[in-house]
Amino acid sequence: MNEEKTEKQGKQEKAKKPEIKWKPEQKSERMEEGVVRILSTDIPGNKKVLAGLTRIKGISWAFSNAILNKLGIDKNKKVKDLKKEEINAISEFVTNPQLPSFLLNRKNDLETGEDVHLIGSELDLQKEFDIKRLKKMRCWRGVRHSQGQPVRGQRTKSHFRQNRTVGVIKKAEAKK
Repeated sequence: MNEEKTEKQGKQEKAKKPEIKWKPEQKSERMEEGVVRILSTDIPGNKKVLAGLTRIKGISWAFSNAILNKLGIDKNKKVKDLKKEEINAISEFVTNPQLPSFLLNRKNDLETGEDVHLIGSELDLQKEFDIKRLKKMRCWRGVRHSQGQPVRGQRTKSHFRQNRTVGVIKKAEAKK
């Protein structure tokens, strides 16, 4: 008798559970917005051009603004609305910018002595080489880099603490 009740209860529970219908996956953000690739960087199409260009490593807000002013492109235009000619013009201008030197990110380069603007992986590599050069010279900044300490004069009493427990000791460790 008990077994019959449990079978009936089990059937009733199964009947109560709503069936989960399969839903097709929603379109991803990339498909809906239309991603545009500029200088090997994916930029979402729903962004404004001014903000979208800042997604590229090495392009700041000021540099992005200067590019758009120089090329005569509307800042409030969406990235997905850019024409191929405009995208090509932007990428050519960024690789060889004709702007004042204060907007460039590498002024008076040590090797060439010229003002250049680096983007993407070139910027990362050059930064890494600069740090290696400082370490090799054993100057103050190089020594601080090699020790993992702050380089620009920050205090170290309360910050930059690593691999040390600060605060209350756990009970288990206190018993030992």
